Amino acid sequence: MPVPGAAVPPQATRATGRPTPNGPAPAPRRTAFAEGLDQLRAAATTEPGRLRIIGAVLAFLVVAFGSVTAWQMNDRSAAADDVLNSSQPLSSAAAGIYRSLADANTAASSGFLAGGQETKESRDRYERDIKKAAEGLADAATASEPGSDSAELVAQLNELLPEYKGLVERARANNRQGYPLGGAYLRYANQKMQKQMLPKAERIYNNENKHLRDDYADATPYPWAAIGLGVLALAALGWAQRRNYRRTNRVLNHGLVAATAASTIVLLWLVVGHTVARSGLNDSYDHGVRSLNVLNDARIASLKARGNENLTLISRGAQTIEVEVDGVKKDVDEFDNSFRGDMGTLKKKLAAAEKISDDQAGEKPVKAAAANMEVWLERHKSARKADDEGNYQCALNQVIGGKATADCPQGDKPTGECFDGVDTNLDDAREHEEAEFELAARDGLDAMGGLPVGTAVLAVLGAAGALLGIGRRLSEYR
Repeated sequence: MPVPGAAVPPQATRATGRPTPNGPAPAPRRTAFAEGLDQLRAAATTEPGRLRIIGAVLAFLVVAFGSVTAWQMNDRSAAADDVLNSSQPLSSAAAGIYRSLADANTAASSGFLAGGQETKESRDRYERDIKKAAEGLADAATASEPGSDSAELVAQLNELLPEYKGLVERARANNRQGYPLGGAYLRYANQKMQKQMLPKAERIYNNENKHLRDDYADATPYPWAAIGLGVLALAALGWAQRRNYRRTNRVLNHGLVAATAASTIVLLWLVVGHTVARSGLNDSYDHGVRSLNVLNDARIASLKARGNENLTLISRGAQTIEVEVDGVKKDVDEFDNSFRGDMGTLKKKLAAAEKISDDQAGEKPVKAAAANMEVWLERHKSARKADDEGNYQCALNQVIGGKATADCPQGDKPTGECFDGVDTNLDDAREHEEAEFELAARDGLDAMGGLPVGTAVLAVLGAAGALLGIGRRLSEYR
């Protein structure tokens, strides 16, 4: 029986787990981390323990290097695949929607000018463009992310397209009967196209171009994290082999040499493969995407110019705009003023396309388009002169074609021939640049082929080699 006032024995303190007024405080409970750290320190005081730590660190670094390399290169390979098989085709399809709508508008105005003598070719061209635009919108609706800006724009264009077709048909019906109301309907259809439909199509095109640029941005950056880990892993392996040599006087450790070789191969493959891929992708953008964008802009400018040229004759001065020429303000025909602006844009875009072209096959059709444009400008000038002099039929013949007469000798050389030449030349240039893009982009994608899987396999082999090499040293202590 304890004596009152006596100190509590240490056993009682441990049993209750609470300090007593007269007894010593119990030792704090150790955490698992602290105990593990003590064990690690104890192991590091012996050579076998140090070797085990070194082996674990080397294996971790090699595996981490391979894992990060596989992860980063898999992401870049997926982005490069999107560039080749998704983003760029969608960008071209969006540009095709714009071109089809603009060309349909041009074909409608050309057929209107012909009146009751509208050619089957002109009518078929209009119907073909409308069909291509509708098909392009259907494909865009399938490819667009639900709820995105592009999806909403496609839905709006699908609603506007039948409205536009209805206006064109009313204009055509009134025109065949000789009613002047047909011109008003066609101008209204053109306004719907220019003010509502084409801007929406352009936004879709810009959205797809942004997606394309984003995919390039994901595919081309150097994988610095993987490269840094690779350098660190090689440095650690080199240090381990030097340490092994200094302690054993043995030049080579087969396991460590194998791990170093595997890591070196992965690092070289990573740097060289990605550099080649980056070069191919950059080339596909500089000499493919950039050229295609400029050619698309040139073709759109050409289509707009042709439509405005036709509408100049259709409106017959009904719509004017005030402009300043040499410091003097005057009223000019709105459509003819737009024509001059469109032709200025066409000239600039053709010059840019010729500058970007890196071979004769791409440069030749661009030069041909520029030559056709110059002839177009000359013939347009002659047509405008005839119209200003009151010879409307001569001006009409010079725009859509007709027999040459004594008072209109240029009637058999219409501006439509020049427009068709520009359009054909630009289409040839576009096909060439698309082939160049696909070739360069595929080279870039192929340069990444096998990298994710190959690096992962080599990393596992390298880690195994490091562990075997260290294990060989450990066996000497048994």
